[in-house]
Amino acid sequence: MAYVVTNPPQCAVPGIGSAPAIWTYKSADDDATVNGASYFSNGVALGMKVGDLVYVFDSGTPKGSVHYVTSVSGAAATTAFAAVA
Repeated sequence: MAYVVTNPPQCAVPGIGSAPAIWTYKSADDDATVNGASYFSNGVALGMKVGDLVYVFDSGTPKGSVHYVTSVSGAAATTAFAAVA
């Protein structure tokens, strides 16, 4: 599937100072799809920044995963898996 702007991620905790924001996102897209280049096509307009955390809930599987914003380019944001230790 593909990202649709009518189902955007929600900022659950805004970043304060240099701290990252925490976002939640729920869709039927799997975590690998969400990590596609420029997946969040309107991420910049939403306020996503490099380093922000994104909790992704895959409603198709169901399962959850943690990602972080690796880049913003033009209007879009790209994510990757976050290391959880």
